[in-house]
Amino acid sequence: MALLRKINRILLVLLVLMVCLLLHSTLLRASTRPRLSENRKSPKNAGQVSPEHAAEAHDVVPVVICASEERMGASMATINSIISNTDTSVFFYVVTLRDAVKLTRRYIEKTKLKGIRYKIVEFNPMVLVGKVKPDSSRPDLLHPLNFVRFYLPLLDILHKRVIYLDDDIIVQGDIRDLFDIKLKPGHAAAFATDCDLPSTHEMVRSIGMQTTYMGFLDYRKQEVKDLGINPSDCSFNSGVFVADLNEWKKQKITKELEKWMEENFRQNIYSSAMAGGVATPPMLIVFHDKYTILDPVWHVRHLGWSPDVHYPENFLQEAHLLHWNGPFKPWNYPAVHLDRWEKWFIPDPSGRFSLERPDHDS
Repeated sequence: MALLRKINRILLVLLVLMVCLLLHSTLLRASTRPRLSENRKSPKNAGQVSPEHAAEAHDVVPVVICASEERMGASMATINSIISNTDTSVFFYVVTLRDAVKLTRRYIEKTKLKGIRYKIVEFNPMVLVGKVKPDSSRPDLLHPLNFVRFYLPLLDILHKRVIYLDDDIIVQGDIRDLFDIKLKPGHAAAFATDCDLPSTHEMVRSIGMQTTYMGFLDYRKQEVKDLGINPSDCSFNSGVFVADLNEWKKQKITKELEKWMEENFRQNIYSSAMAGGVATPPMLIVFHDKYTILDPVWHVRHLGWSPDVHYPENFLQEAHLLHWNGPFKPWNYPAVHLDRWEKWFIPDPSGRFSLERPDHDS
């Protein structure tokens, strides 16, 4: 009997140990599961304020912009152009990766931007595993932050309606006018169609830019044919848009975007060589015939597709927003219309980000 009791005690101890191991394993999996964003506490300051308070104010314009370590100065130039051309209150959600949080905060707090209202949101790139192929001719387009636009409603954003902007943008108009666009019933977003602005068509054709779905999707693939989208339908640029996040959630748009990312990962239904990137095709598929059209002056683009082709100055003067989409960015050289971008550039207090300009002394 004594031996039996001893065996039972040993079995009980082993059972307790097994239960503890199972609990530890479950908690470990939960703690390491990829999250879209992480809200880390940061020092209190005049600029970084609670988005709860900002969301309560109906007159606030919320803007989402990404700030990568490599292009931090570009994001800050965009922010500077926005606040310099409006009297309205703007709240910035500055999305970055964990390694760039301190750099982002320092750039804001140590420059003229220290008075802006903002929140730094960390993006977890692990959510992209199995969805993005490393096969782009332009590696910058595969940066994790390039896909933040897909996940807006799942980030730590409390506003129901936001403006999303790429970092290679300068705003010349009042951002309030863009925010106030009326979205059509059932539409979760507003974009500028690539068939607008007839005055730019000649320039677009001269640099070989694509303006239809044929230029972004591989119509030889059955998965694309089954979509029933006319290849001559006008495409749109997803670097500037106004989004209704409630409608976005209701239509499960993020889930649909992920579906097409995964489909391309398996079947290669679009290619970076065709589309000039891998973020635009899923948006084109999911939002086809389901978006409100922005006034074209709110997205004058293609400034970064050629170092030689210029827009007329009077045309640029009337534009409310300029977008240097393409490989020739205005902080590098060569590029066009550098003066219109450099006007808003703020030197990096850390010295990491600097302009690339020709050496006139050589």
